[in-house]
Amino acid sequence: MKPILNYLFENKTFTREQSKDILILLAQGNFNHSQMAAFMTAYCMRSITVNELEGFRDAMLELCMQVNLGTHDLIDLCGTGGDGKDTFNISTLASLVVAGAGHKVAKHGNYGVSSGCGSSNVMEFLGCRFTNDRDKLQENIEKANICFLHAPLFHPAMKTVAPIRKELGVKTFFNMLGPLVNPAKPKNQLVGVFNLELARIYAYLYQKSDTKYTIVNALDGYDEVSLTCDFKTFSANGERMNSIEGLGFTRLSPREILGGDTIGESAEIFMSVLNGGATTAQNNVVLANAALALGTISPEKSFADCFYEAKESLMGKKALKSFKTLIAN
Repeated sequence: MKPILNYLFENKTFTREQSKDILILLAQGNFNHSQMAAFMTAYCMRSITVNELEGFRDAMLELCMQVNLGTHDLIDLCGTGGDGKDTFNISTLASLVVAGAGHKVAKHGNYGVSSGCGSSNVMEFLGCRFTNDRDKLQENIEKANICFLHAPLFHPAMKTVAPIRKELGVKTFFNMLGPLVNPAKPKNQLVGVFNLELARIYAYLYQKSDTKYTIVNALDGYDEVSLTCDFKTFSANGERMNSIEGLGFTRLSPREILGGDTIGESAEIFMSVLNGGATTAQNNVVLANAALALGTISPEKSFADCFYEAKESLMGKKALKSFKTLIAN
């Protein structure tokens, strides 16, 4: 580890192959906790490069337990996290809305590290039983239109570094990897990132793939459409600025989309959205993200049409039905 740290201290960057090798060594437990913590801390004091992110991604996918869910029409709605905004579980709820609208969702998630309640925290609290059994996941997809892929069950690298990430309590480059390493390899992805620099790196990587993608970053730092400010999207159609007012929304205050102080409170907000008891602000922010996902699957549709489709799913309790089916299965 000493040569690697010295390399970082000299502000040098790693090649794609070097990055892949480093992450494989981390995953295999070749370094002690202090060394890994030092690496993650020092690394995040500078910006990641395209080659480094690509190498880390390659390592994660090579090491992971991949799962074929029997359909090529999957979508994942996944953010990098690490934005420090402590919102409620918007992308997970939007995933259920998309499932309720009849689309197949492979939701990649994990416990919260830099936030109090990640997608895995709230889903586990509400009764979701995590599994990496392919037959069970495929059954979830068939019955509920959604399965939940709890990252540590598929990624040995996550298991190795999880205690260190938890102790550090800040975003690391592992946050940047989450959306890129879904073990089901969905062909459609809505990806939220916490800054524009990372959004452009992601766009470069996705341009080299056959994935239909929308990358989103809100200008005040959210890794999703927050409706608190305008947001940028990156897709095969290029980079675009999206005006909140232009899409027909009233600008929200950040406090209107805060999550709970505990996992229980976050779960209460989560269920109030699905059961029809949420505020207009909470509903709209979920629906806006779901609409972007639906537009990723069907880019020929307008945002307005996708928003209406999402609203039908949420208000018609189709999203709730998908959730209940998933939990009961």
